[in-house]
Amino acid sequence: MSHLFVYGTLRPGEVRWKFLEPFVVDGGADDAVTGELSDTGLGYPAARFDGAPDDQLRVRGRTYELIEESVEQALHELDLVEGAVRGLYQRTRVRTENGHDAWVYQFGTDPDIQLRRIAGGDWLARD
Repeated sequence: MSHLFVYGTLRPGEVRWKFLEPFVVDGGADDAVTGELSDTGLGYPAARFDGAPDDQLRVRGRTYELIEESVEQALHELDLVEGAVRGLYQRTRVRTENGHDAWVYQFGTDPDIQLRRIAGGDWLARD
C-alpha cells in the first residue's frame, strides 16, 4: 500500500509536514475518512477511525501517494515521528472517500489527554 491519509500536523504548512514532504509523489488530494477528530489541547489533533459514534462523521485531510521506492523508509520514519513506536498513535489502514486504501495514524490511548471533538472534522478549520 503506497498511500497515506493525513489530517493534522503532517499536512502542508503544519509542523510535521517536513517529515512527509520528501516522500510524496505530488501535491496529494483533498479527501476524507469516516471517523472522529478531536483536539488534544496540546497543539495536535487525535483521530479515531474505528468505532466512531456516528458513521456520518468525517475526518477531513489529504491523501498522498508515497514514492514507491521509499514507502518502507517513509513509514519507518513517520512511525517514529508520530509516536507509533511508543503507542501514542498507531498506524492503521483505512479506505478514503476518494477510493484509496491508505495508511493513517490513529490516536491510541492516553488517560491524561482530554479530547474535545472538532465539529466538521477539519483540523485546519478548528475554532
